Amino acid sequence: MSMIGEYARVSPAELARVIRDPEWALGFVDELVEAELDGGDRGSGSDGGGNRCLDTDKAWDALGFLLHRVGFPVDVVHGEEEIPGADDWGYGPPRYLTPERVKVAAEGLIRISGDDLVTGVGPDELAAADIYPVIVWERGESLDWVREHYEALVPFFDAAARGGDGMLIWLD
Repeated sequence: MSMIGEYARVSPAELARVIRDPEWALGFVDELVEAELDGGDRGSGSDGGGNRCLDTDKAWDALGFLLHRVGFPVDVVHGEEEIPGADDWGYGPPRYLTPERVKVAAEGLIRISGDDLVTGVGPDELAAADIYPVIVWERGESLDWVREHYEALVPFFDAAARGGDGMLIWLD
């Protein structure tokens, strides 16, 4: 079983409802994911552009390590705020970023290229730091797939910030 980093863009009203009614949130997010998997309204972000869901596959821990290494000001891998009373969505309950923190994150992500993020870091450093999935780094695999997931995260956060959205973040 794999641990996958998951994201869902939510409007301020949706975020308020998630915080008020965390049981509603899981069904709501499941509907968003299903709609995108089924090829539904792919431009359903509140700004009219881009998907509302994204995953970073198993690259989430490496992304967190690399962003921490450059002193990134927002925890875009785990979220910053707990959702009171939220159930486990896979590997713990979801967390969230407010629209204001999404904007700070988007502004910071745009300033860091994928190449800059991974420059000077090799698989041996990730293996030594016990970054998930360790077996990948122990085999000496390239950080290219981490860079590719980062490069998908940048426009996703930018679209969320332009739309005034918050973000739900969890590991599944």
